[in-house]
Amino acid sequence: MQKNQINNSNVRKIPLRDFFKNPEKTAYTVSPDGRFIAFLAPYSERLNVHVQEIGKMESVRVTNVTDRDISHYFWGNENVILYMKDKNGDENFHLFSVEKDGKNDREITPFENIRCNIVDELHDSKTDILIELNKRIPEVFDVYRVNVVTGEMTMIAENPGNVGGWVNDHNGKIRVAITSDGVNRSILYRDNETEKFRTIITTDFKEQLQPFFFTFDNSHVYALSNLGRDKTAIIRYDIAAGKEIEILYERPDVDLSNLGYSRKRKVLTHISYYTWKLERKFLDDDTKKLYLRLEKELAGYEAAIVSKDDDEKKFVVRTYSDRSLGSYYLYDSIADTFLKLSDVSPWLNENELAETKPVTITTRDGLAMQGYLTLPNGTEAKGLPLVLNPHGGPWVRDVWTYNPEVQFLANRGYAVLQLNYRGSTGFGRKFWELSFKQWGRTMQDDLTDGVNWLVDQGIADAKRVAIYGGSYGGYAVLAGLAFTPDVYAAGVDYVGVSNLFTFLESIPSYWKPYLETMYAMVGHPEKDNELLKETSPVFHADKIKSPLFIAQGRMDPRVNINESDQMVEALKKRNIDVPYMVKDNEGHGFHNEENRFDFYEAMEKFLAKHLKVK
Repeated sequence: MQKNQINNSNVRKIPLRDFFKNPEKTAYTVSPDGRFIAFLAPYSERLNVHVQEIGKMESVRVTNVTDRDISHYFWGNENVILYMKDKNGDENFHLFSVEKDGKNDREITPFENIRCNIVDELHDSKTDILIELNKRIPEVFDVYRVNVVTGEMTMIAENPGNVGGWVNDHNGKIRVAITSDGVNRSILYRDNETEKFRTIITTDFKEQLQPFFFTFDNSHVYALSNLGRDKTAIIRYDIAAGKEIEILYERPDVDLSNLGYSRKRKVLTHISYYTWKLERKFLDDDTKKLYLRLEKELAGYEAAIVSKDDDEKKFVVRTYSDRSLGSYYLYDSIADTFLKLSDVSPWLNENELAETKPVTITTRDGLAMQGYLTLPNGTEAKGLPLVLNPHGGPWVRDVWTYNPEVQFLANRGYAVLQLNYRGSTGFGRKFWELSFKQWGRTMQDDLTDGVNWLVDQGIADAKRVAIYGGSYGGYAVLAGLAFTPDVYAAGVDYVGVSNLFTFLESIPSYWKPYLETMYAMVGHPEKDNELLKETSPVFHADKIKSPLFIAQGRMDPRVNINESDQMVEALKKRNIDVPYMVKDNEGHGFHNEENRFDFYEAMEKFLAKHLKVK
């Protein structure tokens, strides 16, 4: 049996807020001209944009947001910064601009009940970006060209009602539209913006041909494709002719995820994908040398380039590991110098945190299921209290990285298991399709099999197992307590689905074009009526016997508060008092620092009480 190296008596109980408070400085970027850096740092407990001239110590705060963290920002040009913010977690993100000295802070999209998405930052343009807005019709997004200096906005592509994605060429011209009838997906193409789109290929939603960007001569596209294969490959595609020309790379074990390129040198740089960790296939010698240099200087950590100037001489590098949120560095490739910008959470000592290791578990029907196990330091891996932490989505995946929830729970003495159950992406089309209409069924069996595996190994105590998750993970909590009531001693449901009928009825307006796909993957309210009743935990609340804690954001547009209200009401009818935390200024997950503190402090007490952990 394994033993962690640190003696239990030397394991310090790290203050809870150290895991969940805002970083001192994060999200560094370098200006297009390479003269300034920007970053997010707290102001009035909210993350705001600050700007600092490289080589100088002082910085200037350029935004003044006090109600909610800025969620995303980027340089519009060397003088203008653009940032995104929603209201109380409603996910209706609006676009704002401000000059790097803090002047002329203004909203670019001052429209009611809209959401703004970035189509392309147009790095080669000093004035323009492409965005999409649903201000004309709530369900669909049109494309606009925005002048970031004047704020002037011009519609350049009107959505006929079925376009869910757009692709522009390197000149900023919209050349590709991706449409859906709810189940079938079509790629439309035009040679220039004066022509009408024509359909090139139509597939069902299970097949993927996703263009990344055009080739540098704007004739073909590079795309992610699983056409005729189980694992997604990266290909070059003659989009005018609708024909695959070349396979750049593919793997037999996992899907590929991304393709990088150099805007300055006009070459492809690398392909990225996940096995149990992030890996790269280099396509360019200069890029390979750059990453080898980073690995040498920053040994012991994963290193990722998160920003670069237009000349591709200055790079912002972020490090991380399973035990560290890492640091930011500015690397000057001409001088070959590294300037440390900031540690993200210097109050955490990574040597006090726990290792996250990959595991492979065979399910009851013979599937190989990949996951991650984190064991508490200083304790023999025997008879431990366990927190099973299924990811949300559900059609995403867990990856090897720093996870504050996992590290917090491990520090409190829990083993933590994260599983890429069937339906998790990255493992091929067949593995994904096995999840269709399996909410609460084989998907839930996979989670139970993971718990049983740890119990059989002697690592977990069968009587001290909790399940905690958010979104679909919250659904899995409710399903676990209702459908396998003897497996879990407690559950924490965070913005989780309880009723599949009401969940499908209340999705955001801009998801409605894909409702038929949701019906195919989850179930149809009429055709699959019995299935949805069978797998909606709210109708089986009478089977729940373990303590349950529920947390919900009132403004959640994805999982409406009615989902949590229903479950609480169903339990109250049985005279069961369920702790229920609602935050009025939050949506799908708690983003404001004070709300995170409240939630995790309540969760800590709840788990300690019911898993009998001191």
